[in-house]
Amino acid sequence: MVLPSMRLDGKKTLVTGAGSGIGRALAVAMAEAGADCAATELPEQMHTLDPVCEQIGNLGRKAVPVPLTLPDIDSIDQCVQTAAEALGGIDILVNNAGINLPREALEITEADWDNVLDVNLKGLFFMSQRVARLMIPAGGGKIVNMASQNGVVGYYRRAAYCASKAGVVNLTRVLALEWARHRINVNAVGPTFILTPLTQSTFDDPELRQDLLARIPLGRVGQPEDVAGAVVYLASPAADLVTGHTLLVDGGWTAL
Repeated sequence: MVLPSMRLDGKKTLVTGAGSGIGRALAVAMAEAGADCAATELPEQMHTLDPVCEQIGNLGRKAVPVPLTLPDIDSIDQCVQTAAEALGGIDILVNNAGINLPREALEITEADWDNVLDVNLKGLFFMSQRVARLMIPAGGGKIVNMASQNGVVGYYRRAAYCASKAGVVNLTRVLALEWARHRINVNAVGPTFILTPLTQSTFDDPELRQDLLARIPLGRVGQPEDVAGAVVYLASPAADLVTGHTLLVDGGWTAL
């Protein structure tokens, strides 16, 4: 028996929202597994990609910083074109970019709702569509979407976020079905609450932190590296027969 490899040597990867937190960990993990990487951020936050690209370069892999504003279609088209030209194609797309605007359901505005759904779901779909159009003539590829445990369970003050991530979970299934004949695997990862610079304020609230930990049987919140392992697996040859699946990295939250 030959153990399937989780190496990504020679692959070309596009990771969205790679300037910090989970996205940064994913971009570096892809490089550690052997892939070159195009890393995206908002135009006004491109400076946050400098240390990411330096890390990737230090690993001997090519790093390409690319601006991206979701769900702007022109920006998506330019991003995909730039990444494909710089890398010589795109074998793996990691749709990581997303936002959350915690609000009580009674307080959510139309703008709040549209902003979250536009970035988390609409932007993810059109990124996938544009990259799939390149993958099909190239013979296939891997798409890994960032869902959430909150795509399969609810949590307070996250009506728009939970709705968007539930959409990602089912969209992943649909794209997997439609693109299987093109040898494109489409999967998702559903993390629990992950400690990053952007979520630190959430964990600084003692009451909220206690509630979160009480819901996680393993007794700790996640780190970006916990998510990176799952994404690399789904992008690798080890997951060649896996498609349409959402891998929950939730410490047991959804097993309760």
